[in-house]
Amino acid sequence: MADGGEGTVAALVDATGGQLVQVPVHDPLDRVVTASYGLLGTSNTAVIEMAAASGIQFVDAQTSNPLLASTYGTGELIKDAVARGVDRIIIGLGGSATVDGGAGMAQALGVHLRDEAGQELPHGGGALTHLTRVDMSELDPRLHQVEILLAADVTNPLTGSEGAARVFGPQKGATPAMVTILERGLAHFATVVKHDCCRDPSRKPGAGAAGGLGFGLLAFTHAEVKRGIDLVLQYTDFARQVVGADYVFTGEGQVDFQTEFGKTPLGVSRAARQVVPGVPVIALAGSLGSGIDALDDDFTAVFAAPSGAKDLHQAIADAPADVALTAENVARLIKRLK
Repeated sequence: MADGGEGTVAALVDATGGQLVQVPVHDPLDRVVTASYGLLGTSNTAVIEMAAASGIQFVDAQTSNPLLASTYGTGELIKDAVARGVDRIIIGLGGSATVDGGAGMAQALGVHLRDEAGQELPHGGGALTHLTRVDMSELDPRLHQVEILLAADVTNPLTGSEGAARVFGPQKGATPAMVTILERGLAHFATVVKHDCCRDPSRKPGAGAAGGLGFGLLAFTHAEVKRGIDLVLQYTDFARQVVGADYVFTGEGQVDFQTEFGKTPLGVSRAARQVVPGVPVIALAGSLGSGIDALDDDFTAVFAAPSGAKDLHQAIADAPADVALTAENVARLIKRLK
């Protein structure tokens, strides 16, 4: 299962007997890489993780620069899916390295972002303060025939104290000075889009997701924001698959107070209990954070998988073995108590 972030494509492709498509795209720093997205086996639907082209995994401490990072590659994935004639595209908004408001994505789809001299803006959120005109005349017209669903697990607006730059910028390596530039650029982007396109989705829930990619998709396509876990539950036919379950297992990197806000484990638990009331739901986590007591009604038990004290790098490396061992011990306990 997944909630729009990493694993969404795999979950939906596996559940529907679909296939993966590989495409050469530009990563956040405009280097050519190969990214993949999925075509579902049960409908004419593509599923894209924006992180496949524009994710944080493409940058490190030496190369990270949120002022330059672009969603252009995500736009290239969307363009390829549209060219294949799909009727619907599900886009997972998570794991981004970008804070460009979806500007790069829009440019890849044919939107021209002009500066005062009429030149195309360079990629990256740092250039948005120089925007003077948005030209949609060459936006791919086929987009109007495609339903676009945005799978998000956050409801942040584009700007402000809860916006893309201030909340997510530091997570992507932005310094306080960079955050100020990005915030100003995103606000200016929204102003010009409103003036030139008569659209202002900047305050819509999810507009700030994935460094503002939600805003760009809402502004330039007929996209709708949906809870990521709800989309995945629907397209994997989870309700049918959980019928008759004696136990339900789920998990996440960290189970904490944020789990209550639309994360995968909570969605799985509540969906399972709608079908099988009272079914025990057991969560396995990479770590346990504060606020898990608020989840007592949703989980029968929550277990932390890591064996012994270790740093994050080692915990990630050991995760497969630790999760397997924890699951085995839980199964032994269940068997013994029967």
